[in-house]
Amino acid sequence: QVQLVESGGGLVQAGGSLRLSCAASGSIISINDMSWYRQAPGKQRELVALMSSSSTPNYADSVLGRFTISRDDAKNTVYLQMNNLKPEDTAVYYCNAFIRTSLLLKSRGYWGQGTQVTVSS
Repeated sequence: QVQLVESGGGLVQAGGSLRLSCAASGSIISINDMSWYRQAPGKQRELVALMSSSSTPNYADSVLGRFTISRDDAKNTVYLQMNNLKPEDTAVYYCNAFIRTSLLLKSRGYWGQGTQVTVSS
């Protein structure tokens, strides 16, 4: 069984910063892509940032230049540093990781439980 546990959300004023963490645990053989999504009330879940196993990052246009994704493979953890936060960044943030748990199985996607980020104006 695999678990993804997120932390680091909270309430911050516009212009402030937060750092989210997501740690994977369980029977893990390898982790491929790790990413962060967010979902605001009444909106669809959207991809915020993704980092491949080769550490190539990709960002949504709305966060480019403000957010930085990174990963520590020794700790099975992905981070999202969020700077210059805006009220429109308010959402529940979810981490996602493609994890292989058996040599007999392909990697599959797992989700964290989500962490709330609220940016006040």
